Amino acid sequence: MPLFKTIHFNSATQIFVWKITESFEQLNNEVQLNDKNCIRLEGMKSELHQRGFLSVRKLLQTAGYTDFDLYYDEFGKPHLNDEKYISITHSHNFSAIIVSNETVGIDIELQRPKITRIAHKFVDEEYSYLDENDLEAYVKKLTVIWGAKEAIFKIRNEKGISFKDHIKVAAFQLDDLKGKAELHFEGIVVDYELFYEEIEGFGLVYALEEKNRS
Repeated sequence: MPLFKTIHFNSATQIFVWKITESFEQLNNEVQLNDKNCIRLEGMKSELHQRGFLSVRKLLQTAGYTDFDLYYDEFGKPHLNDEKYISITHSHNFSAIIVSNETVGIDIELQRPKITRIAHKFVDEEYSYLDENDLEAYVKKLTVIWGAKEAIFKIRNEKGISFKDHIKVAAFQLDDLKGKAELHFEGIVVDYELFYEEIEGFGLVYALEEKNRS
């Protein structure tokens, strides 16, 4: 289907969301890949992953770019040739990108009860404001917390960062639709603004580094 949603966050930052309903063949016919990404695509064993990868290229087109404007550094972090910041995510039948003049990260995750079984791996201080007795809210908040930490990790992309030990998400309510987080790593503290929303059972979270905000 066409673009699912565009979020005009501000004059410097836009988020584009795609709902993947197309077949692999259709998506593959509608985008052009550079040589490296052709090889990457061929090496993917899951068609779902392939469709997610190709849908991101559709989002690039929507944002005014092509796959030839995108490159990855040695750590796998995506960059644009015009030096704008970009972050990429896809999960099941949704993909999203955020493009900005500011330092940004994005993540989208399907809200699933099984996240409760791995919460101890990425939640620490956040337990103080989580209510395990309200399963629906608990799952949704855990999804926001995971998404926030994933988005921040994508920004820093440094070996050794622990979601549980180094990234702290401040208390929030689901209807706030925004929050705060901090990264404590190697003697530095970086503050982030978080924004989130629910899209058809998925949690979309994006983070902006506060020190770069005007």
